[in-house]
Amino acid sequence: MHSWRIGDVTVTKIVELEMTGGTRFILPQATREAVLPIEWLAPHFMSDEGRLKMSIHALVIETPGRRMIVDTCLGNDKQGRGVPGWNGLSGPFLRDLAAAGFARETIDTVMCTHLHVDHVGWNTMLVDGKWVPTFPNARYLMGRVEFEHWRDQQDNHEQQLIFGDSVQPVFDAGLVDLVETDHRISPEVCFVPTLGHTPGHVSVRISSQGAEALITGDFVHHPCQLAHPEWAAAVDFDAVASTATRHEVFGRLAGTPTLVIGTHFAGPTAGRVVRDGDVYRLEV
Repeated sequence: MHSWRIGDVTVTKIVELEMTGGTRFILPQATREAVLPIEWLAPHFMSDEGRLKMSIHALVIETPGRRMIVDTCLGNDKQGRGVPGWNGLSGPFLRDLAAAGFARETIDTVMCTHLHVDHVGWNTMLVDGKWVPTFPNARYLMGRVEFEHWRDQQDNHEQQLIFGDSVQPVFDAGLVDLVETDHRISPEVCFVPTLGHTPGHVSVRISSQGAEALITGDFVHHPCQLAHPEWAAAVDFDAVASTATRHEVFGRLAGTPTLVIGTHFAGPTAGRVVRDGDVYRLEV
């Protein structure tokens, strides 16, 4: 378990799955031949053989007055997912969350950077054959544009399943707040728009006592994209926009003390962006 201190705020990573290899369905450009020359990726983010390492995890944010969780992974018991290994999971995520000191009943805010399958799964849990909110005392914050886009995807069967078992139940329970892409959650925490991966994608900015951090969401999936900002994910809604977002964010953060916490970055997960010639690298 990793945790980081940003002023008066603590961020803690709770891992659901980590994997090495099998990432080409997300980043088809990241072949072994293309990533091996990016030597700084090893050993944290790439094996010696050039296989990328990635993680699916949630991030708990504790401020002086709030306890929040960002993106809720895949969830147990879900079916109809496009990646076979993501179906019917029976993992210890909630036990691990509680063991870290974060019983699900103590979470007051759930933040969804976007509404893809691996970011909303633990929004709900299966109880007596019914999907119920996992965090019953929390407000679930979802982007208005994001919510409306996926709600209306009637021809996308998989996304309708995801929406039906992991989004609609918390909406029906009256726990969802639809917000804008620059919504402020607390004095220390706000959303910032990082569009392209999905129509309403956001990242999470933390500012406290002069320190800053950025939780990425999926505008970047893997640190190799710092070396190749032009590598858009195969699942990006708008690859041109997501590429522009990476160039803008990396350029703005390069050389600053802002801690970048990657939503799918394995191992140490966080670091600072530095320039590396015409591109960038993550310094951990």
